[in-house]
Amino acid sequence: LTVTLVGLYKKGIGFLGMGMTPNWTRADIPVMPKGRYKIMTAYMPKVGTLGLDMMYRTCTVQSNHDFSSEADMVRKLRVALALQPVGTALFANSPFTEGKANGFVSFRSEIWRDTDHQRAGMLPFVFENGMGFECYADYALDVPMYFVKRGDKYIDVSGKSFRDHLAGKLVPGERATISDWANHVSTIFPEVRLKRYLEMRGSDVGPRARLSALTAFWAGLFYDDGALDAAWDIVKDWSVQERQKLRDDVPRAGFKATIHGRTLLDISRECLTLARAGLTRRRKLDGKGEDETKFLSPLDEIAARGKTPAEDLLDKFH
Repeated sequence: LTVTLVGLYKKGIGFLGMGMTPNWTRADIPVMPKGRYKIMTAYMPKVGTLGLDMMYRTCTVQSNHDFSSEADMVRKLRVALALQPVGTALFANSPFTEGKANGFVSFRSEIWRDTDHQRAGMLPFVFENGMGFECYADYALDVPMYFVKRGDKYIDVSGKSFRDHLAGKLVPGERATISDWANHVSTIFPEVRLKRYLEMRGSDVGPRARLSALTAFWAGLFYDDGALDAAWDIVKDWSVQERQKLRDDVPRAGFKATIHGRTLLDISRECLTLARAGLTRRRKLDGKGEDETKFLSPLDEIAARGKTPAEDLLDKFH
């Protein structure tokens, strides 16, 4: 990868670490000629107004984390969903659309609010009693499909359920395969996605240092029982409605969003303290004897200033 990047830079090609392209229109964006994208492009306007912007003009960075058991998955998924707005605010840097300020700190996050309500969102059922792998599978079975892939061919079954595919009702002569299921699960887009690991999906992409910071932040919360318990204590009394309101407010309000009488900035600072303590107790050292807490430095600076990266960009813009 390093060799490839050096080659690109020598050709004058670089990467813009922002959550949304700041000046290009949809029409400016070249389209990858993949069969699934053709199906998705036709389907998106049927289920929301911003799905095509999600596909063609936004960029996230995802941090993937494992779990040790079903119970561990549930605990981490609940904390991750409730605190995903923290990840949105700390990394928010998509304040421009087509050369103008768009009124948001993370318009990428706002776009997901009107992409497809049947496959995105905060998954309220995760917080209900009895949550486990089977509950998530039941949810995924009812999320509308995009396609069935056979060889190099993508068969359009958009809007149909995987339950019907299991019953052999979608494609004549075809029954569902494990590969079909894996493809389908990869087209579900909640704030945190369960696969064989948990995908954190709430953050705008940013410069290189912030990519490492994202992984360190969630690892510090997830891989230390004390940090994970303390994170759960922060969110355990939040209602479905309160969690949803926080998620809905953060794209525009950023750190100023509130829940239970606290600002998201205050909660973000507390979570950073917990993550730092968790990484310290993990004691994973590099060749210099330094632990993983060093990767949190960019987030510490953001939280100390109390301004999202987007607001720094807007200051420069104005």
